[in-house]
Amino acid sequence: MRTWQRENGFFPLEQVGDMRVWIGEGASDEEASAIATALAERYAERVEVYREELDEPIAVDEPPVSEPVADDLSPTDREASLWEDIERVEAGGHEKYRERLADQGKLFVRDRLDLWFGEDGLLFEDGRFAEWDADDRLPADGLLTGAAVFEDRRVHFMANDYTVKAGSMAEKGVEKFLRMQQRALKTGRPVLYLMDSSGGRIDQQRGFFANREGIGKYYYNHSLLSGYVPQICVLYGPCIAGAAYTPVFADFTIMVEGMSAMAIASPRMVEMVTGEVIDLDTLGGPNVHARHSGSADLVATDEEHARALVAELIRYLPDNANTSLPVEAPKPPERSPEGIDAVIPSEPNKGYDMWDVIERVADRDSTLELKSEFGKEVLTVLARLDGRPVGIIANQPAVRAGAIFPDSAQKAAEFIWTCDAYDIPLLYLCDTPGFMAGSQVEKDGILEAGKKMIYATSMATVPKQSVVVRKAYGAGIYAMSGPAYDPEGVIALPSGEIAIMGPEAAINAVYKRKLDQIEDEEDRAQREQELQEEYRRDIDVKRMASEVVIDEIVPPSTLRDELCNRFEMYRNVTKQRPDKKHGTII
Repeated sequence: MRTWQRENGFFPLEQVGDMRVWIGEGASDEEASAIATALAERYAERVEVYREELDEPIAVDEPPVSEPVADDLSPTDREASLWEDIERVEAGGHEKYRERLADQGKLFVRDRLDLWFGEDGLLFEDGRFAEWDADDRLPADGLLTGAAVFEDRRVHFMANDYTVKAGSMAEKGVEKFLRMQQRALKTGRPVLYLMDSSGGRIDQQRGFFANREGIGKYYYNHSLLSGYVPQICVLYGPCIAGAAYTPVFADFTIMVEGMSAMAIASPRMVEMVTGEVIDLDTLGGPNVHARHSGSADLVATDEEHARALVAELIRYLPDNANTSLPVEAPKPPERSPEGIDAVIPSEPNKGYDMWDVIERVADRDSTLELKSEFGKEVLTVLARLDGRPVGIIANQPAVRAGAIFPDSAQKAAEFIWTCDAYDIPLLYLCDTPGFMAGSQVEKDGILEAGKKMIYATSMATVPKQSVVVRKAYGAGIYAMSGPAYDPEGVIALPSGEIAIMGPEAAINAVYKRKLDQIEDEEDRAQREQELQEEYRRDIDVKRMASEVVIDEIVPPSTLRDELCNRFEMYRNVTKQRPDKKHGTII
């Protein structure tokens, strides 16, 4: 939208879309109408003219519509010949390869673009005639790039054509890919990667593999785009070796069951190098990357589902890091906030489902969980509060008591980092005994993963609200944006506790020797119970509130309203971090 404001008789111009003009109070309605008409004709845009004190326009004009001048000229044979050439390119590779797609349950790439963008959504294609004069049949060099409208958003896209050398990448396709990325850097618009590639074309690697502007530049550009424009990757087939890096460099990766896989090497190469005999799905299928590696954010059941998931995902994201988040009409939560207190057990060690809290806080039908099968003891959820996107990091007491393991710490860190990059506020729902202890988690790098989660929380500059739902023990309160981590608020429910450790562990650590001296078992149990109750009174949130450690204790039924008000109040908050090149922890 263009906005003009009269200053000393002039109208400075800012380009944003349609045009709005504000005029002084002394201007008449006739002058407003004349301004609207003149500007609509001059700039061929809809114009709305406002007075400074009014919210509704006093004059509106549309650009004149001019019809083409009719004459007796029509397309020539030369154009008809070009259309025939385009038709040959768009037919893709050999027919036998298209026939195999149906057996694999996959769409031909141009049918896939029709599914994604519809009949009129494909704005243009670049490089359609790449390798037109090749000795072999290589239409578009097996890679389609261009721009399209997806869910009312203008996006860049690339899509492999698996009928051309199994979607492999070679010199001309690489050039197209790089141009698309570089143009995304200029426009600041999201990028969709629709991947179905067997990797680099080994027999043609000269000219694209190690060159300064070769395939290696993909990942350089991915890095430049990362955190600037949303990069969303959907896998439709086996993405091996170099092709497997695009999905992991993307901000969000969607795999399709029974269809997609990604791995650093093919099963045949794995067997040659290691002797391990393994099929592709077991090596790098959706189950592997959704449950074990954490590389897949979402898993779709088929091509239509994959598109639907991305359509939902993009609703939370801006076009780029410097534009506003999309806002929708607020909706009441799925379940009544009146029930929040009832779903939280009084016993700190009793499990419950944190979703019972989230569904009473977030707008109805607004939640999208990422990496739901990886590190399941921490939930990472995109949602809306009062119509505005938020990222929720929540401990899940129903899984491993909500303790933070290496996988869930890594997942949380990446989610926090991504939300912060795109200016999505963060809501922490804390109910955790802290980071897990033991020899296995030490081997798995609990300290390293925990460091990254705490680092991401520390460096996030978006508005943050932390809720102590029940227990907040050990370094768990640090990772969950406790008072020391620059949140805009730490509030607690009456069920909350904040402590170095839970009552049982604390009493065992401090009083074990004295308790062991009590010979009567009933007396010992009674004394242990008394000590635990005394300890719990010491760590109760009312004491924390009394000492102003936390900001407030809120009645659970008001939690949603409290959070909506707090996020709205701090929506435009700015935070300062040290002026440095970058941190060393990622």
